[in-house]
Amino acid sequence: MNASIEAVRVANTPDGPVPVVLLAVEDETDILPIFIGFEEAASIARGMDAIDIGRPLTHDLMLDLVQELGGHIDHVEISTLEDETYIADLYLNTPRDTTVIDARPSDTLALVSRTNAPIHISEAVFEDGRRPLTDFDELRDIREVGQL
Repeated sequence: MNASIEAVRVANTPDGPVPVVLLAVEDETDILPIFIGFEEAASIARGMDAIDIGRPLTHDLMLDLVQELGGHIDHVEISTLEDETYIADLYLNTPRDTTVIDARPSDTLALVSRTNAPIHISEAVFEDGRRPLTDFDELRDIREVGQL
C-alpha cells in the first residue's frame, strides 16, 4: 500500500507527551499512527519543511553518505508489526546493486521526508494499526511543541 506522511503530532499519554507520525494510505480514510521519539519527530518535521540549520544532523549526514557513495533511497517499507513494534526496511540503490537495510520506521521516515522517496506499508500492518484520522485531530503539531 502506498503511503505518505500526513503529520507529526504530539499525544498526551499517562507517561507524558509522545510524538506520533501519522501515515496516510492511498485510497483510505484511516491512517497508520506510529509513536516515535522526539528527536526523530523533529527530524521528520525538519525534512518535511526543508529546514537547513547549517550543519548536518544525523539523518542529513546519513543521506549525504548514501549520496556521496553513489546511492539513493529507492523506497521504504513498513513490513511487520512484532510485539507492538513496527519493523521497516530501507531500500537503497547503489552502484553495485539494490540493498535492503533493516531500520526503525522513524529513521526511514526521516530520510524519506528529505527525499520524497515512496513509502510502502504492508496491508496486514495497516489493518492491524489503522485508526480514524479524527482520533488525532486534537493533537498539537510537533512544531507547536517547541522541539524543532
